Amino acid sequence: MMDLDDIDRMILREVSQDAGLSAGELGRRLGLSQPAAWRRIKRLQEAGVIAGARVDADRAALGFGVTVFLGVKLATKGRVSLEDFERAAGAIPEVQVVQHVLGLFDYRLRVVARDIADFERVLRRRVMTLPGVGQVEANVLLTEERRRGPLG
Repeated sequence: MMDLDDIDRMILREVSQDAGLSAGELGRRLGLSQPAAWRRIKRLQEAGVIAGARVDADRAALGFGVTVFLGVKLATKGRVSLEDFERAAGAIPEVQVVQHVLGLFDYRLRVVARDIADFERVLRRRVMTLPGVGQVEANVLLTEERRRGPLG
């Protein structure tokens, strides 16, 4: 674990809000020179604290108006069935996230669809045919409030 000072924390807050900030702009916001900001960013990347940049696409603007969280319990469990399930679930374009979880279900999937009829098609034709699927529970997302993480 890397020791972070206050400037490192400010850098993380800024880049978590806008990963496209240049080192020059970041430096201006934090009172650092461009080279100093660049060196700190590089050090955070090399230490694995910053592990990449991300773009959040607006799903609704892309025509995906429904998001469903699926709890999936596998009928049989074993190393092969877990890997087969993960590989197959990850290949479905509508499945945005595959999480192996501990609890009532073995997996939690985040699935996007154009509408409920489209979700039903994805569920019947793709999800229910995945290797090892036993029980499935669906929760439709009604609203989502994004909050700043522990650094913001």
